[in-house]
Amino acid sequence: MCFTRWHIKDDGMDYLITGLGNIGSEYAGTRHNMGFMVLDAWGQASNAVFSTARYGDVAMVNLKGRRLHLLKPSTYMNLSGNAVRYWSVKLKIPLERIIVICDDLNLPFGTIRMRKGGSDGGHNGLKHIQETLRTTDFARIRIGIGNDFKTGGQIDFVLGRLTDGQKEAMLPICEKVIDGIGIFCTAGAERAMNFLNTKDK
Repeated sequence: MCFTRWHIKDDGMDYLITGLGNIGSEYAGTRHNMGFMVLDAWGQASNAVFSTARYGDVAMVNLKGRRLHLLKPSTYMNLSGNAVRYWSVKLKIPLERIIVICDDLNLPFGTIRMRKGGSDGGHNGLKHIQETLRTTDFARIRIGIGNDFKTGGQIDFVLGRLTDGQKEAMLPICEKVIDGIGIFCTAGAERAMNFLNTKDK
């Protein structure tokens, strides 16, 4: 079935889940592509197939009667807002049912934090989304990548690939984020934040 032909009605059951990253094999597995990694893991776990469409690759998964639209923007990071705006309008999804997943230099690797709004924290993808939507009032999930780089080395660090140990840790990280999004869509933001914003023992 072609995604662009789906008939979408605003019955409160559609959610837009955007994972941020940069397209192209040269960026695969880099720290800046945390959002892509989560959606790729989700697609594999649910047998959802991504299709290339306007402004990104899209797929849909069903969860307890909800339709979760997964979006990997093809606009490159700094223009991510174009994809989020286009698909939120096309699918008639309001701000309160939008989630953006991204990396965060200010958190230790693997730390997960969810907020219902707030600043962009210096993340260019979030910044462009906020500028394009003209609001900060949408949920975002940040995945820590650490900041183990020398002065002036930020770009090389975020565009660098994960270590072997970090790659092994990604599956449980992705699974927790996916579970948290499921809670958000079925039980609300507060429950999801309580689940995601705690340290694993």
